[in-house]
Amino acid sequence: MPTPAEVQHTLFLSDAQLTASHTDLSTLTLPPTLRPGARLSVLDITEFYGDTTGGIRTYLREKTAYVAAREQYREVLVLPGRSDAVTESDGVRCYRVRGPKVPKQDPYRFMLAIRKNRRITVHEHPDIIEVGSPGFVPWIVRLAARGLNIPVVAFYHSNFPRVFSPFPETSNAFRRGLFHTAWEYARILDKSFAHTIVCSEFVANDLRTAGIERVTRIPLGVDLALYHPSRRAQRNEVRARYDLPDGPVAGFVGRFAVEKELDVLMAAWPEVYRRTGAQLALVGDGPMRERLIAQSGDAPWARFLPYEGKRERLADLIAALDIIVAPSSNETFGLAALEALSSGTPVLSANRGGISEQVIASGGGMLFESGNSGSLAEMAVTLLGGDLATVGAKGRRHAENNHSWNSVFDRIFALYESIVRG
Repeated sequence: MPTPAEVQHTLFLSDAQLTASHTDLSTLTLPPTLRPGARLSVLDITEFYGDTTGGIRTYLREKTAYVAAREQYREVLVLPGRSDAVTESDGVRCYRVRGPKVPKQDPYRFMLAIRKNRRITVHEHPDIIEVGSPGFVPWIVRLAARGLNIPVVAFYHSNFPRVFSPFPETSNAFRRGLFHTAWEYARILDKSFAHTIVCSEFVANDLRTAGIERVTRIPLGVDLALYHPSRRAQRNEVRARYDLPDGPVAGFVGRFAVEKELDVLMAAWPEVYRRTGAQLALVGDGPMRERLIAQSGDAPWARFLPYEGKRERLADLIAALDIIVAPSSNETFGLAALEALSSGTPVLSANRGGISEQVIASGGGMLFESGNSGSLAEMAVTLLGGDLATVGAKGRRHAENNHSWNSVFDRIFALYESIVRG
């Protein structure tokens, strides 16, 4: 099977590479269909893709490697970019469609090109379309696929109503109103979907409560060979590479955005540092980065590391940390947390959301009260003072037994086929 890195080399272009592209998908003669004899073809389209994004980016890249190794399938990707482009690998073609940046949400871009998407959809004519974001994309797909009799499924990667109000039960009237309006929008979108895939029971319950019933839970996977406890043997070398101390170090890996509830983490850590000496390494990028750096000032406990785009180096870094902290209580799944569990690194998570389900099922960490910085600090001190090796081993066993990418995509493609046959 091709590795995600091998597929990425020919398929996925960075924004810097797209700058040199002079392709115009509105006039370009589109290339012949790949694998015309494939038993099933899927078109994946989302706005949630960029050079420094996380879980959805990983999901799509792992999916392309899965398809590339199986002659019975083909895949078309439609992703936003700085300019139009077309690339392909074994059984997979990627269209990058030029779109403007989403304000204050770098590196995300809008998907707005209705006519280009119509051309792509008519030309590729997939058996099924998977929509991976809730903004403009569902409406573009509805126009692009009109009259083609192609079923559409949603992958609910973002629990967007809770972005407006993470805790609606205690929010003010304005935020509760936004929350209920967002769910009304979700119900309208659901009328266009044959099915919705979710990664956690937390999200499935939210959808069912909102009256969205055609839901299947399929948790995401992890590269078990890449994220492996054996990398912990390089701990000292890796820490020196990132100028991290020999003492206890906790980490956050992800996008620096409001929905990640990083303010809770930052408020808690001075107390953790006072009691344990543990530093906090924040790895990633996003719209909150500069504010968080300014907020931490010259605090001796805070280390800000850049987004790590090299998979091997990220796996080394996760394995070199003592624990990973996941403060968000609204995660639909939390792929970085699963990568930590697979690496044998214990996870401290909020007690609500998709990550908490992984921690409970695995025994590979501890939980704190959602939104409560005092609780986060107390549980971080407890976890750091415990038997991290034993806790980490539980996380690894859980990942091995439940989360290979092959098993994930076996289930997803079986669902596709049942929908197409239906």
